[in-house]
Amino acid sequence: MTGIAHKFGDDINTDYIISSSRKRDTVDPQKLARFLMEDIRPGFGLQVKKGDFLVAGKNFGCGSAMEIAPLVIVFAGIKAVIAKSYARSFYRNAINLGLLIVEADTDPIDDGDLLEVENLCIIHDLTTGEIINAKPFPPLIKEILDAGGIISYLERKYPMPSV
Repeated sequence: MTGIAHKFGDDINTDYIISSSRKRDTVDPQKLARFLMEDIRPGFGLQVKKGDFLVAGKNFGCGSAMEIAPLVIVFAGIKAVIAKSYARSFYRNAINLGLLIVEADTDPIDDGDLLEVENLCIIHDLTTGEIINAKPFPPLIKEILDAGGIISYLERKYPMPSV
């Protein structure tokens, strides 16, 4: 996976990811994707390209446990979020939805760097040449991500009998 890094700071809460005011109008993630991170970086949701990466510091996704925040990221075309750490509820929701969330030291990454993520655990900063090792996923989490989320994983693991 290769894409551009869009770097944000620490404690990016779910209301920064998608503003509460926008959720009053609709909860359709396809419509909300254009408002991604608008309170921090106005117009970002319209500028981000499919396959890009969100990069952040500590405690990404803190705040509300609603699934709409990681879902909006998915619908914006973001390939993965790379952060130092995640709020527990955001982490679990992202895995359930099949959004790749990589835990790694993001200090060496700058806004606009071209990144490549290899095997879900190695980040190559193609702009600087830096190689960053990410925290590996437990086998079950990797299986869920490989399946595209928890629903797909369960459908594969426990197929419905034919009637």
